[in-house]
Amino acid sequence: MRNRVVITGLGCISPLGHSVDETWQALLKGQSGAAPITLFDASQHKTKFACEVKNFDPVGLFGSREARRMDRFAQFALVAARQALIQSGLVVDDTTRDRIGIVIGSGIGGIGTLSEQVGVLAEKGPDRVSPFLVPMMISDTAAGTAAIHLGLRGPNMAVVTACASGSNAIGEAAEMIRRGAADAMLAGGAEAAIVPVAMAGMNVMGALSTRNDDPRAASRPFDKDRDGFVMGEGSAILVLEALEHALARGATILAEISGYGTTDDAYHISAPAENGTGAATCMKIAIQNAGLTVSDIDYINAHGTSTLLNDKSETAAIKAVFGEQAYKVAISSTKSMTGHMLGAAGAIEALICTQIFAHNILPATINYSTPDPVCDLDIIPNTPRPATPRHIISNSFGFGGHNATLVFSRYNG
Repeated sequence: MRNRVVITGLGCISPLGHSVDETWQALLKGQSGAAPITLFDASQHKTKFACEVKNFDPVGLFGSREARRMDRFAQFALVAARQALIQSGLVVDDTTRDRIGIVIGSGIGGIGTLSEQVGVLAEKGPDRVSPFLVPMMISDTAAGTAAIHLGLRGPNMAVVTACASGSNAIGEAAEMIRRGAADAMLAGGAEAAIVPVAMAGMNVMGALSTRNDDPRAASRPFDKDRDGFVMGEGSAILVLEALEHALARGATILAEISGYGTTDDAYHISAPAENGTGAATCMKIAIQNAGLTVSDIDYINAHGTSTLLNDKSETAAIKAVFGEQAYKVAISSTKSMTGHMLGAAGAIEALICTQIFAHNILPATINYSTPDPVCDLDIIPNTPRPATPRHIISNSFGFGGHNATLVFSRYNG
């Protein structure tokens, strides 16, 4: 018999706040995290704004010695993991630590450290490159660092599936619990890619919005006038547990992860399949995995990047799966406020889906002013909507054709 998997803890640091509550309240107010870039001089870049984590002080959090040995993405992950573990009340000691693991996804890992040290190599030579370069830049550093700090000796790995990484990390961690490989898992994503080379690379692909005169209005998923996504950063971590384990220790259960699907388009390295075939198959698998039908789904947290191709393709995929029901299910893209946190996007959106069950309100898609006839679904424009959803799905799609869909259900015992 496979274990049921529930969520008992949440933690995050995002462009909207340094905690779950700060981020959630900003979402309900329709606040955008977009602003001019402060992390580097962006004056020569086509896009001069992003959704940065504001007022982040790693030295104050970790001390100067530890802070210097962690890339920004790993720092974010450790902050979020600590928060999630504290909220869950899960005790990590010698009697439990071998059965508690962690999976953290990241699309790019320590690209800030890597690009900085390439500069050191060019200017000062190979002997001046930091001895911490390799452990700071590799994508599994976030999970490894969190395990060291929190004492977790269970399954530990990174998932790298571009912008689907956070959702895949949560889905794979849930599968570990289902098959009995762990009693509890911390799972989510972390990213810190607001660095010159990453911004330049996204710009030359035409992926980023260039609405420099109005950054807060730049991320506009499903809107006819969308012109690209807004780069975001941060981390979100969830504590997942086997239901029996959570009940035995009297944990507060926030939601259930009832379904998971993952596929690939096998179509193009950076563009989604035009008809959304791979994404549609992924959603179907996730809904079937949860033992549900499309009529059971009350809300979709869309991947909704605000790019021309993604929003069109995702709309087509939803229609292919839901048929006429597609026009009855509420949909929003919270990337309109957080920006696109890349490998952390699916994790922050999983956290948002969990919060919906606690607060009975659906976040809006802000900056939605000109409907796109091609994206003609119920996009929850600009104002949050009261609702008591039973089941929610969250979509994440990434370069390489990676697709991941999670199904979250209201816990009713």
